[in-house]
Amino acid sequence: MTEKRVAIVTGGSRGIGAAIVRRLAKDGLHVVAVARNLEKLEQVCAEVNAAGGSAEPLACDIGDAKAWAAALEQIGDKHGRVDVLVNNAGITRDDLILRMEDEAFDEVINTNLKSAFVSIRSAARLIMRSKTGRIINISSVAGVAGNAGQANYAASKAGLIGLSKSVARELSRKGVTCNVIAPGFITTDMTQVLPDELKETVKSNIPLRRFGEAAEIAAAVAFFASPDAAYITGQVLCVDGGMVM
Repeated sequence: MTEKRVAIVTGGSRGIGAAIVRRLAKDGLHVVAVARNLEKLEQVCAEVNAAGGSAEPLACDIGDAKAWAAALEQIGDKHGRVDVLVNNAGITRDDLILRMEDEAFDEVINTNLKSAFVSIRSAARLIMRSKTGRIINISSVAGVAGNAGQANYAASKAGLIGLSKSVARELSRKGVTCNVIAPGFITTDMTQVLPDELKETVKSNIPLRRFGEAAEIAAAVAFFASPDAAYITGQVLCVDGGMVM
């Protein structure tokens, strides 16, 4: 059994997910970073391990429910514990509702929402054994306030909030907390490709007048994963520069 607290982070190969992997490893956890791209996962984990942290890559398509459940079982068998579960993986397939295809809706719901359900269901027994069990789901301000052209994405992220509140009620008797972080516009590969004019328009609508950094989301995850958040469950923390308040 691994002596360190073990964290699983989905979508851990880049952006917010990679920042979460680095931060939790820095805080002394052993982190299993999960994504489809093994090469990028290995790069992130190599950086973490070179800096004195502890991380391992696990390539898996979490949109494949059976494969993901099997992978979670392997993690449990290998380490004997899961203390922190961060469901961060997400995709977008944006379009206006009148043009959105069923496949685009289903794919986003499957990856963003159903994978989190599979994660929690498969890892719950191991998490309940931990005296400091933490489940942290990464939603979005789109799941709080909606967003034109993102009906599928907003639905998946709003679903995460409902899922999290239900899980918080179900697992609280075992000392497990379940909370949500809802990022706003964060500087990642996804936002870097936006036209400069659009970026400036978006910033003008953010009270703090800037995009957030992935490390700021990771810091919020680290808080929810820490003993300082032991009496907080079922909550949604918007890390969005004041966009939604």
